[in-house]
Amino acid sequence: MSSNRVDNPFFARMWTVLSRYEPESLRELRRENLASLSGRVLEVGAGTGSNFVHYPTSVEEVVAVEPEPRLNAIAQRTAATAPVPVTVMDRAVEDIEPGEPFDAVVCSLVLCSVEDQEAVLRQLFWMLRPGGELRYLEHVASSGARGRLQRLADATIWPRLAGNCHTHRDTETAIVNAGFVQQTARHDWTLPAWVPVPVSEHTLGRAVRPA
Repeated sequence: MSSNRVDNPFFARMWTVLSRYEPESLRELRRENLASLSGRVLEVGAGTGSNFVHYPTSVEEVVAVEPEPRLNAIAQRTAATAPVPVTVMDRAVEDIEPGEPFDAVVCSLVLCSVEDQEAVLRQLFWMLRPGGELRYLEHVASSGARGRLQRLADATIWPRLAGNCHTHRDTETAIVNAGFVQQTARHDWTLPAWVPVPVSEHTLGRAVRPA
């Protein structure tokens, strides 16, 4: 039994619907985030398993963690049709016991919602083999009016509605502070820039644990 138990029925229902109707722009970012991966991969916060179909066949195994029981059940079913072997674990990444290091770690729209982002990133650093990659697709802490909207959303009802999502975290800086060396990074919009929601802008990047 996980000590970091997650039980969020409202968010699970909402995310299940949203994941069925993801914009093609977000699906393309998922594909790009996983391109050319190989070996053993740890996926953090698998949700409904939206990434599974996009893993290249060069991946030998995916270990996916999803602590929300309703999302975990859907991810289990999705894993059965994945093009690579996927094992879905019903626990938070904080509860994974140390073991054989992974060749890559994938984080997609999850580092915004973990309780202690810095601690999780340090843990992921040590779960990678030296030279292993962190692939991430995450919300961006924006500037200007959108940044003000994000801070307002984070301080009010957004985290409670959206599974503890915090839209204004400086995730890119936190990745570097955890010891990773940034290799590539860019920002993309999954919705038009004028749409007044706090999660339209994303960062897509690759960082490595130094050899």
